[in-house]
Amino acid sequence: MKKNTNSAIANLPTKGEIRIIAGIWRGRKLPVLNSTGLRPTGDRIKETLFNWLMPYITDASCLDCFAGSGALGFEALSRQAGQVTFLELDKKIANQLAKNLQNLKCDPQQAQVINQNSLDF
Repeated sequence: MKKNTNSAIANLPTKGEIRIIAGIWRGRKLPVLNSTGLRPTGDRIKETLFNWLMPYITDASCLDCFAGSGALGFEALSRQAGQVTFLELDKKIANQLAKNLQNLKCDPQQAQVINQNSLDF
């Protein structure tokens, strides 16, 4: 099958989704804007990473730099992280992260989205 090279079609803001794999929001699917260079962290990677971090994640403060889909930050919140800060440069993607937090009814004291370059934080 030939890949579509029409950039007008390829750059449409259609949505993908991420899945939270464990914790209080286990199985929840969250919409993610498709954007050039945005590749959500896969389930197997998240599972391995959080298996390693499990003894430390409860009540931890986490920073999701270059948040993109927010897959790692949402997974940390689901697994009882105390606070997560999402840093995302793209305003549309940052707004989608904020909408996902609202849809999850996440306490604003527990998570925040900052629309800023992670390298300047």
